Amino acid sequence: MENRYSFGGDEHIFVEVNEEMSLEAFFKSLSITSAVKEADIKGVTEICPANASFQIKFDPDVIHPDDMLKELRSLEVAAEKAESRIATRIVEVPVFYQDPWTHETLMRFRERHQDPNATDIEYAARINGYDTVDKFIEAHSGAPWFVSMVGFVSGLPFLYQMVERARQIEVPKYLRPRTDTPRLTVGIGGCFGCIYSVRGAGGYQMFGITPMPIFDPKQEINYLSDFMVFFKPGDIVKWKPIGRAEYDEAVAQVEANTFTPRTHDVTFDLGDFEKDIDGYNAKLMEGLYGN
Repeated sequence: MENRYSFGGDEHIFVEVNEEMSLEAFFKSLSITSAVKEADIKGVTEICPANASFQIKFDPDVIHPDDMLKELRSLEVAAEKAESRIATRIVEVPVFYQDPWTHETLMRFRERHQDPNATDIEYAARINGYDTVDKFIEAHSGAPWFVSMVGFVSGLPFLYQMVERARQIEVPKYLRPRTDTPRLTVGIGGCFGCIYSVRGAGGYQMFGITPMPIFDPKQEINYLSDFMVFFKPGDIVKWKPIGRAEYDEAVAQVEANTFTPRTHDVTFDLGDFEKDIDGYNAKLMEGLYGN
């Protein structure tokens, strides 16, 4: 479909890239917003890429809305001709699945859930066709996830599983939102995974928790000293299942300010990825783990 443009008041242009979520739509959104950033258009004050759309905030006293629209359409044509390739990184995120803290929380909100007699992860495993929770965890953590956008809550990443569409895990949100979700909860709502950067209300199914902080407004955490938000669109996440002992050890390292996420810089090529998804993912993991 062609991009759909709409003005939001005098200072915003919202652009819908596609009606369906896909890596192609994410890349198109990233390509155009990156082009906007590189063009350094006078009057543009904020650039917000999203899952299959983006929003531009601008000062109408500096650039007329019609001129802003012309600039975007021109950059859209150039971005569509560009190769679907980005310089990014792979990040390993440890996850303590079925931890006691998210379990305690999900048990408090069973009346808001589709299946009050099952935990979130048991429900997710069943509706996605997995015989056991262990097989579900293997599927959830086995393939990498692409960060399509960061936001809604400060520093919260939205993640899209990098497998064939038929194999993607999907789980509906709670029937009614919770009033509490532990900080750093890992879960899924619809086709998107996320990490709750702060404690608060929520509706995603809760599968576990990570010891790795991803948002620090005081910028006291060693790997967040340059910027308070860890993730950015285009990052690739590899979940690493851990047990209680590994979780406690990582928490101690975070408290001592010695924890360092495992990362590896890569150039991600969407065309090569789509030719051999599993093979490409294997190469990404080889880069991350050095084997």
